[in-house]
Amino acid sequence: MIGPSFGSSTRQVRAGDSAARGHRPVAVPIHQTAAYEFDSWEHARDVFALRQKGDIYSRTGNPTQLVLEERLTALDDGVAALATGSGQAAVVVALLALARQGEHLVASSTLYGGTMDLLTDTFADFGIDTTLVDPLDLEAWRAAIRPNTRAFFAESFGNPTASVPDLCGIADIAHQAGVPFVVDNTVATPALLQVKEHGADIAVYSATKHLGGHGSSLAGAIVDLGTFDFGKQPQRWPQFTEPFSRVGDVVLWERFGQENSALLVYARTKLVHDLGPSLSPFNARDILMGIETLTVRLERISRTTAAVVHYLVQHPRVSRVHHPLAEAGAGRERAEHYLKHGWPGVLSFDVADEAAVPGVVDGLELFTLAANIGDVRSLVIHPSTTTHSHFTDEQLNRAGFSRSTIRLSIGLEDHEDLLADLDQALAEPPEPHGR
Repeated sequence: MIGPSFGSSTRQVRAGDSAARGHRPVAVPIHQTAAYEFDSWEHARDVFALRQKGDIYSRTGNPTQLVLEERLTALDDGVAALATGSGQAAVVVALLALARQGEHLVASSTLYGGTMDLLTDTFADFGIDTTLVDPLDLEAWRAAIRPNTRAFFAESFGNPTASVPDLCGIADIAHQAGVPFVVDNTVATPALLQVKEHGADIAVYSATKHLGGHGSSLAGAIVDLGTFDFGKQPQRWPQFTEPFSRVGDVVLWERFGQENSALLVYARTKLVHDLGPSLSPFNARDILMGIETLTVRLERISRTTAAVVHYLVQHPRVSRVHHPLAEAGAGRERAEHYLKHGWPGVLSFDVADEAAVPGVVDGLELFTLAANIGDVRSLVIHPSTTTHSHFTDEQLNRAGFSRSTIRLSIGLEDHEDLLADLDQALAEPPEPHGR
């Protein structure tokens, strides 16, 4: 069993249940099937009643997906994982498993735009209220707590602002309030940051990004880190501590508890089953192949990111660089405390003249203009006209950036070529000829 005693790179290549490899292939096979044969009437009954493990229907899981889930569990030193069809689906399922109609979430105000839409718009439609707070202001987290608060949610490394919150401080406040701390660790990944070591209870990922690494397949994941005891306050968590009628009145916390993730059993059996955010076996295998080279890719991306930040900080047409390497004081120290294994490759910078933004974006040749991050290709996007296009100036300011901000995602190209591309795109345009 490849577990936490092995190094991160070994787990990236080796972790996962070999039982899913029926004919002992070296690479993980794609189990392209919709349904699975049961041994008997009794076997079918017991699998549906959660008395036995087993595959039922690929909407809720398949053997290829199982290997991915076990590998991610090993990478995060968790107790279980649940893979989904996208990172957005992972956030939806994780938070809906914790908060229901009439309940409340506290979340960072500097989240990815799609997550902000989910929390402030769609969840509001569901009757789930969200208070957004400055992720760097611990007292704001504390002040936002209500009796019906059910979770704290933050990103370990902000997108697009590249900010690093005090994860331990936020976790302490969440746990004092008796709620779990959910951390989106998409940008840092387990290779650069083990969020369990800093107080997180649940990790979520858009595996589409650095985990997959090639911009080819959508996927998401939830990892239960096994640190939150829902049984301490059973009245808060009836979905886990009261009989679950659809599986024969099983009390999930009694049957599965903390060590076997009653949380993710509920999420898979109810939310994934009902809402259908399924991960295809092909995409699961694609993400697994990406994970095999995660550390190697991030080591190179980290070095290139440092070179790009250093270049941008000194450029006369750049007024600000959003990345811990560009900071001094507490922000830099906090990032260095949490990110001991390298720098994530997402950063942004403000062009001194907002009117120059279109020319800079269109002038880049090696940076592909695309709404994604974590690709082997370097990418560029202008958040305020794309991913955050519906934000007002006030909302942008609260999120920590402006209409002059350009986001970069660093890939695997030679860093000299990327710097040369930035240099020509940021060059002063020639003066127009007089009449």
